[in-house]
Amino acid sequence: MLFVDRPVWPGRGRLWSHLVSDVSYAELHAFAELLGAPRRGFDRDHYDLPEERYAWAVWLGAHPVTSREIVARLVVAGLRRPKIRRPG
Repeated sequence: MLFVDRPVWPGRGRLWSHLVSDVSYAELHAFAELLGAPRRGFDRDHYDLPEERYAWAVWLGAHPVTSREIVARLVVAGLRRPKIRRPG
């Protein structure tokens, strides 16, 4: 199943959502391709989705959830890939 949080994350002059799958990365990549999201939008375990694609993602079947639920779904599915912190 696919999930998307609201576009509230600022970056590069726009607002962004996170798009995830609790099934597989293959499902996530296929859905992102259907949305026209470039592969460079994939970040470890999710796609960064610009605000203008949010409604289309929901219309195509992504379930709107909170940001906390995005993380929880990834953890339960075993698909969470936390950012690696490098000593600086």
